[in-house]
Amino acid sequence: MFNKKVISEYIYKKNKILSLSIFLALNILFLTGCVNKNTYKPPNDKPFVLTTFTILADLARNVAGDRLLVESITKPGAEIHSYQFTPSDIVKTKGAKLIIENGLGLEAWFSKFMSSTGDIPKVKLTEGIKPLLIDGDAYAGRPNPHAWMSPKRAMNYVDKIVDAFIEIDPDGALEYSSNTSTYKAKLESLDKELRDSLSSIPKRRRFLVTCEGAFTYLARDYGMKEAYLWPVNAESQVTPRRMVNLIKKIKENEVPTIFCESTVSAEAQMEVAKSSGAVFGGTFYVDSLSDLNGPAPTYIDLLRHNVRLITKGLSISEVKK
Repeated sequence: MFNKKVISEYIYKKNKILSLSIFLALNILFLTGCVNKNTYKPPNDKPFVLTTFTILADLARNVAGDRLLVESITKPGAEIHSYQFTPSDIVKTKGAKLIIENGLGLEAWFSKFMSSTGDIPKVKLTEGIKPLLIDGDAYAGRPNPHAWMSPKRAMNYVDKIVDAFIEIDPDGALEYSSNTSTYKAKLESLDKELRDSLSSIPKRRRFLVTCEGAFTYLARDYGMKEAYLWPVNAESQVTPRRMVNLIKKIKENEVPTIFCESTVSAEAQMEVAKSSGAVFGGTFYVDSLSDLNGPAPTYIDLLRHNVRLITKGLSISEVKK
């Protein structure tokens, strides 16, 4: 049986944290109106490009090579869905040649952010990608924005990036195209590597349970089922009903191991593991890379890390009853 008292206390505490977050957000928006309009000066004289989060920055750097400086607005570990941008973030855009976003509603803050930056070219990397739709829950029918979690779709991202770079720097077209070909070959190799690894999991065990529904594209590409605590955004969406439903699915499908993502609290998922008899298998990187000393300093490292955890966790032969 799940512990109703523990779940209720968890939800109450999260609601208090959410209220504080709203208060802080209002203060940041006030400060944004007073931002100094000085131009940001990057650490070298190269033209520079900004991305909304670290994973897009890594993809862009592999295309840019040495011709452009690429920086992420958000830092490693940041929660990117409801990020509260700062005055210094806005100042940083003043010298940018391009701003890269994911789109599909991922960066809920991006429109307001861009309204404070002036006329800077931008590119949406999910444009032209047919999104998978969220199934069930209040978000049913909305596009799942986590398309980069599939190496195949990450190749589409890279194609959009190279086109955007050539548009702002036509003289670099040959170098950008060459870098893109090299990197896409690495992504194709990664796709095969991940497929081989995940196919080693017994078919009846290919059920991935996470905090956020961020693995829909990966699950679809590699023949897995999925379940999660919330479809998109953050742990503020945890409800007792969602926790109870997830516990039921875990038991019905005898899922041995469940996971959570690095940018949110795993507290609710720990309670789900305890109540369902599953093992908590570790932390995924999804919305953010790790720092350079962590397990996911690049996009390729991120997917390898996640798939290693999945393969190990779901290959357990026995499940606690």
